[in-house]
Amino acid sequence: MKLVPLADRVVLKQLEAEETTKSGIILASKSQEKPQEAEVVAVGPGGVVDGKEVTMQVTVGQKVIYSKYAGTEVKLEEEEYIIVKQNDILAVVE
Repeated sequence: MKLVPLADRVVLKQLEAEETTKSGIILASKSQEKPQEAEVVAVGPGGVVDGKEVTMQVTVGQKVIYSKYAGTEVKLEEEEYIIVKQNDILAVVE
């Protein structure tokens, strides 16, 4: 089974949170902040959304940063994904 997003939606797989700080301090799982960095798993076709033409600017495999409270969390076959609109993606990490 796979997720196929519609319109301007993008399926993201959240990257793991850092367990240690740059200075070497190990963080407890409760104190780890939810990362806003994710990998693009699937991209919708774009098209006309709310009367405006939308072309998709991200591709599968890219790492992106998305808005903190954006999207819908979905669990499928023991994997967790986030489905967001393309405009909730803030940047591509290169």
